[in-house]
Amino acid sequence: MHNPLPPAQERWLLITLAGIQFTHIVDFMIMMPLGPQLTALFAISDAQFGLLVSAYTLSAGLSGLLATGFIDRFERKQLMLVLYLFFALTTLGCALAPSYAWLMVARVAAGLFGGILSAMTQTVIGDVIPFARRGQATGFVMTAFALASVAGVPAGLFLANHGGWHSAFVALTVMCSLVGVLAIYSLPRLSAHLAQAQGRDVFHALQMVLKDANHQRALMLSAAMMFAGFTIIPYITIYNQANHVVELSEIPYIYLCGGAVTLFTSRWIGVWTDRLGKRVMFQRMVLLSALPMTLTTLMQPMPLAWVLVVTTSFFVAMNGRMIPGMALLTSAALPMYRGTFMSLNGAVQSVSIGLASWVGGLLIQRNELGQVTHYWLCAVVGVVASVLAYYLAQHVKVHTAEPSPDAAHSPN
Repeated sequence: MHNPLPPAQERWLLITLAGIQFTHIVDFMIMMPLGPQLTALFAISDAQFGLLVSAYTLSAGLSGLLATGFIDRFERKQLMLVLYLFFALTTLGCALAPSYAWLMVARVAAGLFGGILSAMTQTVIGDVIPFARRGQATGFVMTAFALASVAGVPAGLFLANHGGWHSAFVALTVMCSLVGVLAIYSLPRLSAHLAQAQGRDVFHALQMVLKDANHQRALMLSAAMMFAGFTIIPYITIYNQANHVVELSEIPYIYLCGGAVTLFTSRWIGVWTDRLGKRVMFQRMVLLSALPMTLTTLMQPMPLAWVLVVTTSFFVAMNGRMIPGMALLTSAALPMYRGTFMSLNGAVQSVSIGLASWVGGLLIQRNELGQVTHYWLCAVVGVVASVLAYYLAQHVKVHTAEPSPDAAHSPN
């Protein structure tokens, strides 16, 4: 691990990483509540919309896989700044897309850079933050998901409703510019890993990561964790509107309320992740998430307050799994190959999200009234994937030289 940073510098680093995650997550999430508008505007089916969502994540998965050959051969700050610049440009490309085909191209391009950025943020946390505080640091950066829900998505929907769907991506491009300037000043140079990469074959690190049995289990855990949620998440808005559970004008409240509560629970979950152990906290949150996953796919027309209770519980549960899950995955990587592992992990997660979104689009159907049916099948698939994730977490070993709550649970 690199030398620890002074507290103030570490705080600004985490703020910057959270900002990068925020723009990356909003860029991905904003497509889902725009589903009703885009399906009507471009006259596409739910499955075609699912493909539009999947295009970003599958592209991110491909770029993450390719990045395993070079991510540990460059200084972290320089690589992240270059990637973020191209991510901002591709986001602008989404704003300028005139048709479904061009939007698909722009989403693929955005995914190429966004996927690697997500892996880079986790890599930097693993490089800089000591194991004992890694759960809290991950929880802080993961508040980007909550902020994306409470601020990014509702603001994007407001702009889309009043200025057209393109305006949401214009605003996001501006946000990327501001975060990019902050990154220039707050990211430290991280180059200690370069000495270990000298003289090695480009794919040496990838081969070493893939041959490690613990890495294999961790990657399967990562895939199952993401697949569980994303058979459901992309179709929440489409289901609720088509089945008249809520009105179109009420959709932002789902993300606003879910994000606001998650904003508070993320820090709490991060603290308890370090106290109880990454594995224990993850498994508990997996068990707790089964009920809101199921209820989200079974909602019928009801008062908005009850809808918000269900959807907010779902958002909190999904985010509550991610914080200890990502802390566990970051700690499962051998330090000398952490960048390669996290890049490969990002690829695995992106492909898993893309496949889950595609599978969800195939499972749901429409009746003669245009209502969404068979959404509950998405929950069945998600719960099965969650059970697999619970099992795999039991067998993932963490790498740390410090005593931790996880040490007693780590298999030999």
